[in-house]
Amino acid sequence: METTPYILKEFNAFTTHTKIAEVKLLFSESSYSHFPIVEEGHLLGLIAEIDIRTIFEDEKELGNFQYLYQFFFTEEDNNLLEILKIFAVNETNLIPVINNKKEYLGYCDLVDILHVYNNTPFLKNEGTVLGIEKNVSEYSFSEICQIIESNDGKMLGIFISETDASTVKITIKFYSLEVNKIIQSFRRYNYKVLSKHKEDFYLEDLKERSSYLQKYLNI
Repeated sequence: METTPYILKEFNAFTTHTKIAEVKLLFSESSYSHFPIVEEGHLLGLIAEIDIRTIFEDEKELGNFQYLYQFFFTEEDNNLLEILKIFAVNETNLIPVINNKKEYLGYCDLVDILHVYNNTPFLKNEGTVLGIEKNVSEYSFSEICQIIESNDGKMLGIFISETDASTVKITIKFYSLEVNKIIQSFRRYNYKVLSKHKEDFYLEDLKERSSYLQKYLNI
């Protein structure tokens, strides 16, 4: 993904000479959690809305509070997943964008980036989302794709949702008219199916067998 089309400049960045009263005004007029501070075209850091609340000297300038500055950014050619990671790690809904000369270009809004992500085939296209689990030393992305595609399915996306020293949990999205066939194939390859699906005839069969056994024991 190219970041350039999503760079915003609606609000001018703060400088070290911006008065606290002006900073508070911008935060009151927007929903941003942070906003960048720029000097001579270069990013100095960001000030958080929550930190501004602790300052009562409205006539003082931002330069007097450099100990409150935070520093994070994305470069203009960064990819979507890395940008989402920066949003999450810094608990922010705004990220400054710089170029390869470290010059400030503008900022990205979390809502805009989420809209881009929402338009990816992984989320936009219809399909089945399947959660599976296997020993961390035994799973293979190529094997997972082979299981889906050999059963006439089409992969839409895959990612590791959780992992520890022994197991890995994987989320898959695929399109297929043979969902049950694919689910049973994963079980044959010793993958544990974590998600529940109405097409999973195996679970229905277990329920019927359990019900039959219970009736037999009650005779």
